[in-house]
Amino acid sequence: MYAVFAAIFPVFILLVLGNLARRSGFLDENFWLQAEKATYFILFPALLVERLAQAEVDLAAAGWLILAALLVPLTAAAVCLLLAPVVRLNGPDFTSFFQGGIRFNTYIGLAIVAVALPSPALTLAAIIISVMIPLVNVLCIAVFAHYTHGQVRPAVILLSIVRNPLIMASLTGIALNLLPFELPEVVWSAVGKLGQMALPLGLLAVGAGLRLKALRASGVSLLWVSGVKLLLLPALVFVLCGWLQMEPLERAVLVTFAALPTASSAYILARQLGGNATMMAVLITGETLFSMLTLPLVLLAVI
Repeated sequence: MYAVFAAIFPVFILLVLGNLARRSGFLDENFWLQAEKATYFILFPALLVERLAQAEVDLAAAGWLILAALLVPLTAAAVCLLLAPVVRLNGPDFTSFFQGGIRFNTYIGLAIVAVALPSPALTLAAIIISVMIPLVNVLCIAVFAHYTHGQVRPAVILLSIVRNPLIMASLTGIALNLLPFELPEVVWSAVGKLGQMALPLGLLAVGAGLRLKALRASGVSLLWVSGVKLLLLPALVFVLCGWLQMEPLERAVLVTFAALPTASSAYILARQLGGNATMMAVLITGETLFSMLTLPLVLLAVI
């Protein structure tokens, strides 16, 4: 137990430090906007490219891992839709509930996998991300279209996937891994240094984005979606991995990603597509805070 807490406690310390830095005014809002932009478009893609390009795992033999990674968001989506008659939310509110139950915070996930699991886990996480992010985007946009009385436009879904730098980085890394030659060492040295900046800066930016005042508007929905996302979903994925006879390390990474709080990008999508952005901010902050208690328990169960 001590080893698990010692591994992930620094992750949450960085979240707290990021929030304190923003709230104190030591680093203003403009800095955090630029830091998040740099992390999302440059640093995290560099980390994914390096890990996947230099991975020693057999990507061709990762079929079961890919299948399980597809089933995680599909399971989350099914649970949220089954709960729709129970939570009784209007269309815009339910889109926030759905995003809170299906999206995952990549920054926190990669940071925890990097410190709490053996080194191959980060490569497995990169593969999982490249599979899950496109499917999550498709499911979320489809739910927005249905519950806000819009139209499902394939071009919009495709564009959201193509523009996602994490997806493009994953595909680039896999392509480089399959090349019959290697890039010069100086290139990987530069890419590696960029990737090393991703996790600490990304966590600080996530912490800075938490809006504690928004929790005053929290209600039953926060408890419902937090229970689904942080407890029920990882339990279901744990059972699913046992049924698929996944390797212990693969199971640990998949369950960890299933137990992550929702992503801050959900707030942007809620504003753009007619969801309840205020409710989304509450869910992001609440889930992240609750995950400080639930993630150690999940890790204890799978490690």
